Amino acid sequence: MKYIIFKDSFFSRLLPALLLCLMLGFSAQAQQRTSKAVDGIIVKVDNQIILRSELETALAQVASEGQSVTPELRCNVLRSLLMNSLMLARAEIDSVVVEEDQVNSELDRRMAYFVQQIGSEEKLEEYYNKSLRQLKDDLRRQVKDQLTLQKMQAELTEKITVTPNEVKKYFNKIPKDSLPYFSTEVEIGQIVKLAQIDKKEKDKVRARLEEIKKRIQNGEDFATLAKEFSEDPVSAKDGGNLGFFKKKELVPEYEAAALKLEPGQLSEVVESQFGFHLIQLIERRGEQYNTRHILLKPGSTDLDMEQTAQDLEKIRHRIQADSITFAKAAKDFSDDAATKNNGGLLANPQDGSTYIPLDKVDPGIFFTIDTMKVGSITKPLPYRTEDGKQAMRILYLKSNMPPHQANLKDDYQKISAATLNEKRQNALNTWFNKNKSTVFIDIDPEFDACNTLQSINN
Repeated sequence: MKYIIFKDSFFSRLLPALLLCLMLGFSAQAQQRTSKAVDGIIVKVDNQIILRSELETALAQVASEGQSVTPELRCNVLRSLLMNSLMLARAEIDSVVVEEDQVNSELDRRMAYFVQQIGSEEKLEEYYNKSLRQLKDDLRRQVKDQLTLQKMQAELTEKITVTPNEVKKYFNKIPKDSLPYFSTEVEIGQIVKLAQIDKKEKDKVRARLEEIKKRIQNGEDFATLAKEFSEDPVSAKDGGNLGFFKKKELVPEYEAAALKLEPGQLSEVVESQFGFHLIQLIERRGEQYNTRHILLKPGSTDLDMEQTAQDLEKIRHRIQADSITFAKAAKDFSDDAATKNNGGLLANPQDGSTYIPLDKVDPGIFFTIDTMKVGSITKPLPYRTEDGKQAMRILYLKSNMPPHQANLKDDYQKISAATLNEKRQNALNTWFNKNKSTVFIDIDPEFDACNTLQSINN
């Protein structure tokens, strides 16, 4: 079986514990790329390089999923990394660009996830002996590369579809004695509502920032007050200093206010998706500008959560009264972008289907659905999103499939996903064969036996 990385990167598929280990590994890679030192470059593709440590990290991830690391698998993983490097090289040639605000948003999401997994920002900084800002800087290139890969792969494969006849042919090619045996699987839906901050809470935060602004205008030091009050964990320790940014790299509300300022001038209180900012322009250099800010975030009070729960309860009653389907309600009302357009259903990270093995269900959900009947919906439950936001959600048990051997009737969705995956892989293989000669590629002789550049047959 060929080993090809598709839309989900290694980074996003790892278990939480391995995510933290990889983060350290990526930091090391960033330093090694700069020094081009001991680790060793094993592949060059134009300006892209593959380090030996990257290959070993990828192999470790495969091993963590239960596969034996054989010489053949080692070669397939190397080819996969080579394909990624070729895509990045072609993206540069073809001007495939990922916007900086998308990179910044993804960095913020991942840092919030790391903080949530390890317990606190302080613990994360202590673990790596680096500030959050330094950790984000270490990860920036890797995140940008991953988003670029996703964009390239989407352009190559997003229009590919499969027909029922193709799914049937794919299934019939599988030897009967090789059909997989599936353990108990469930389909779980959710509708998530973020806790809304009421106007009184926002007004309190605005008033606090106005007081801080007066203190600065009366002679107190901005940086000192930022260290004391700002709730931006990355910049607070640097006196609120964000460093230099180009236009369109920061959220629009912040940028619009900052660019109106003269050096040393203070902004009015500015609201963005992150909270409320007091901004000071430090310096401009051509198209770049350097600012510092004090960020305050309104908190979600008990009243906010109660109102959110009431809103969800109304949606739940409508579903139970058959005035709206769960899928339609998720699309219309859920604040969870990952599931709202998928009928509210959670996806299996391994194959993208909606069927999740019971032993892979998140413990926070497992103990809730364990006593539920198929078709039932929970009352609103407290929930914290992956990026740390307070919310409420209702859970829906759509199906509970007992253990069985794979068949077209019960497993059509999974088999269809596998068929589509193979078809997409073939498209990537064709692209690789066509484009490998369009860039400079140099592979360490150690891997000559892999024949990594030979044409891949679809």
